[in-house]
Amino acid sequence: LAASLAGYAAEQSGTVRSGTVPIRYSMVTLYAAGHSTNAASVNLGSAQTDARGVFTIAFTAPTDPGTVLYLVADGGIPRNGQKSHPQSRAIRLTVVLGPEAISSGVVINERTTVATAYSLAQFLSGSQVAGTSPGLQNAAATTMNLVDPSSGEVGAVLRSAPNGLMTSSMRAFNSLSDMVASCVDAKTALACSTLFALATTPSGDVPADTLQAMSNIAHNPWKNPRLLYLQSKPQAPYQPTLQSPPSAWTLALVYEGNGHEFDGPGEMSVDTQGNIWITNNYVYSRDPRTCVSGGRQLLRLTPTGMDAPGAPYSGGGLFGAGFGITIDPMGKVWVGNFGFQGADNGVDCDPNPPPLSISEFSPTGTALSPSAGYTKDISQPQGMASDPQGNVWIANCGSNSVTKYPDGDGTHPANFADIGLLRPFGLAVDADGNAWIASSGNHSLVALNPQGKPLLDSAVDVGALDPLGVAVDAEGNVWVANSGVVSLPCGGNRGGISPPVATPRITEVRRSGGSASATTFTGGGLLVPWGIAVDGEDHVWVANFAGKRLSEFCGARPATCPRGLTTGDAISPRTGYGFDGLTRNTGVVIDPSGNVWLANNWKTIAVQTNPGGDGMVEFIGLAAPIQTPLIGPPHRP
Repeated sequence: LAASLAGYAAEQSGTVRSGTVPIRYSMVTLYAAGHSTNAASVNLGSAQTDARGVFTIAFTAPTDPGTVLYLVADGGIPRNGQKSHPQSRAIRLTVVLGPEAISSGVVINERTTVATAYSLAQFLSGSQVAGTSPGLQNAAATTMNLVDPSSGEVGAVLRSAPNGLMTSSMRAFNSLSDMVASCVDAKTALACSTLFALATTPSGDVPADTLQAMSNIAHNPWKNPRLLYLQSKPQAPYQPTLQSPPSAWTLALVYEGNGHEFDGPGEMSVDTQGNIWITNNYVYSRDPRTCVSGGRQLLRLTPTGMDAPGAPYSGGGLFGAGFGITIDPMGKVWVGNFGFQGADNGVDCDPNPPPLSISEFSPTGTALSPSAGYTKDISQPQGMASDPQGNVWIANCGSNSVTKYPDGDGTHPANFADIGLLRPFGLAVDADGNAWIASSGNHSLVALNPQGKPLLDSAVDVGALDPLGVAVDAEGNVWVANSGVVSLPCGGNRGGISPPVATPRITEVRRSGGSASATTFTGGGLLVPWGIAVDGEDHVWVANFAGKRLSEFCGARPATCPRGLTTGDAISPRTGYGFDGLTRNTGVVIDPSGNVWLANNWKTIAVQTNPGGDGMVEFIGLAAPIQTPLIGPPHRP
């Protein structure tokens, strides 16, 4: 970073405020974030606010395009005429600028502080920000979705449909900002001490300032939600706010791309730059009564939720893609065309669908597979994964088999049948290149070695019904989401969703030589669990097809979990991390910034002519970042 600081003369001006009240005599410091984990931020200059809360900092601007600039305001007096402030030392507000100064000036207030604490949750320690590319830069860009740094007002993405007043997130964001204001503009020290007590970490670390308090809440959103809600009420400069306590203080955003493309997003994969590649079940239509054919587009969102250049993409045999998508070591994207389409009175909307296939795309979205896709040894493909050697593995739900594309060659597949599978669905690959496949029709997990031979003496009974999603962790364990109710329409089976017959569960499978043991876990808001993912600290995340909630569990490394929890214990509350912007969710992935993405696959009330959901949901800064694309087990960047 030091070499990149030999830039040009610049200045950053702005105002520090609590609501509309200027904060006098606050010390504002401009930093450039560190470019590697645990690196120190670089102090570029500082200035004190005047009686109007105004400051100007002259500095030498870094020329590195990956620079993340941010401001921290410490202390000050927020009330005109007040000679002292009882908790001046507790005031710490911040705002993210991005790669360069904002010439129109900035506002530093409670909203900008909450946006920073959540978006940069995985990169912030005290007043220090550091991390690797692209996670840090993408997280900094995400702050702009929450807040406008030039005005301190709610950002355009958060204030507009499909967010705004259509979900609870803007109200939660304002309530969190009011929580900070209750300390910043307090008349007594009690408000700050109460906030800090409620925001103390599970390990007992008491925050010393408002920024750390918000950071702690972002990391532990399940802790003290009702009492923190009360803390947001005394000072309420930011409106509208929540009218009742949330189950947890998470922040989530809904994205719909260009507004006329999402219809049944099923599963996702994240590329090296943090872009989200998404399968799409159906051809887009807003009208649930329109009988829709299979989707013929591959969707791709930028890390901030916008359509990527040229997206959506088409060709290569795309038709009704489902739960199958993966990115190989060369950055190529592979999609499984299950053949989803709507139905009217049991009759498919498209009477002449193309053959079921696998599609291959370049890292920029150009179709590389033939116009009909790769069809040999493919039958209703679902779960897919690439291994570190570039082999692509595919679960054939329609033929109870697994297909492998050696070195990513779809023209010379190897097919493995008669291996104990019945309606295989989810698939994941471990560090040794072994493939683990969920056999949904006989509640088991089948493992193959890199040559396609059985890895274990027998299939593993997962101890629950209808397993779907599969993920591996950094310790070599395999995690399975057991829906308990979803029968897949594969191989002549009609499929369907039955009433729950058992408590929703996830399963951890631990291998020992040629055998493996399975342990099931419940709680955390599980309700028809479907997709499953593991983050950079081995926490386990589950997308629920019912209940509009995300679940989090302590994984194989309890040292990374809240004090007192061990492997399999729920971290999310019994209601999960609820959000009214969720519908019926299938896929779940973690990105390099620590955001958790879920696919709104089906409408909450689905009409079979067109049941598809209409977008993606991003829980901001909630998980430990991972290196992407995910090939094998997750690793921190």
